[in-house]
Amino acid sequence: MTDAPNFDELVGDDLDAAERDRLRRVHDLLVTAGPPPELSPELDAGPDMLLTYRRRRGGPVLRRPIVLAAAAVVVAAAFLAGYMSANGSKGSDDFAAVRTLKLHGTAAAPNALASIRIGKRDAGGNWPMRIVADGLPALPARGYYLVFLTRGGKPIAPCGSFIVRKGQGIAYLNAPYKLKGAGWVVTIQQPGDREPGRVVLTT
Repeated sequence: MTDAPNFDELVGDDLDAAERDRLRRVHDLLVTAGPPPELSPELDAGPDMLLTYRRRRGGPVLRRPIVLAAAAVVVAAAFLAGYMSANGSKGSDDFAAVRTLKLHGTAAAPNALASIRIGKRDAGGNWPMRIVADGLPALPARGYYLVFLTRGGKPIAPCGSFIVRKGQGIAYLNAPYKLKGAGWVVTIQQPGDREPGRVVLTT
């Protein structure tokens, strides 16, 4: 038995009450419905001459798995559209960036991409940041990603950590450092690590 996806991790905390309630209802329906049934090997392979012959002769055709799978896809697409709309438009609009940085994957994660949006420096001298990452490798047990500010290509100061679901993650960070001339990397860490781990994203 697998754990249900954590609703708060999926949608974050920057939604208004009505939108959060709507997404919560859809989330609960998806969790209750569970994953769609797996297709039989015959259906997964696509139509063949025997299936075509049975259809023409009026013989039985297994429709239920296809209908159930299609219904699950429609419900999941509706949930994803609502989630992306809420997090893409509201989250982006609420976070006013003065600078956006692009990160690319390293040899350890060649398909990974990310962007860091840096907000206006606050009265205390902190730079709020928002990172959106995709294509990251699965984390080991108890592992997490850590964002480092770098100087001369070397990680020198952590700015916050995050985890991902299915390779994707959004997190709000903070950098109380001087940013001029700085770079950024994302590493994989384990509890108790005292040194930066394997670099998976870099500017």
